[in-house]
Amino acid sequence: MTTTSPATRTRPAAATAALWVLQVLLAVVFALIALPKMLGNPIAVDPFDLIGIGIPGMVVVGWLEFAGAIALLVPRLCGLASACQVPLMVGATVLTAVQDPELVTIPALTLVLVCVVAWFRRHDTAALVRMVRR
Repeated sequence: MTTTSPATRTRPAAATAALWVLQVLLAVVFALIALPKMLGNPIAVDPFDLIGIGIPGMVVVGWLEFAGAIALLVPRLCGLASACQVPLMVGATVLTAVQDPELVTIPALTLVLVCVVAWFRRHDTAALVRMVRR
């Protein structure tokens, strides 16, 4: 049995370009959904009051989403960033399903797309973890 190291594993150029386009689009989405939370917009408070974390929790989630948006654009961090956005989007999907089921498609689709990036960047994430452990 032979194994390939991340350095020898290659992806077609078109697939790499498509993955970067998806990451940029997700970064824009995360930045746009993070801003109202970071700025304390009253419209964004209801879901966070529903789960009992209120405005402080909303602001923290907003900053996490914004940090993830930036990290999606950093080659060394994009895999880890997408993996970290998965639990945030699971929470967003569940909260939206409870609060406004008609809108659940938006966070659910974002969740799926973040999972796609996390899957295709899993080797990059593993390489980052190995590097940090050294």
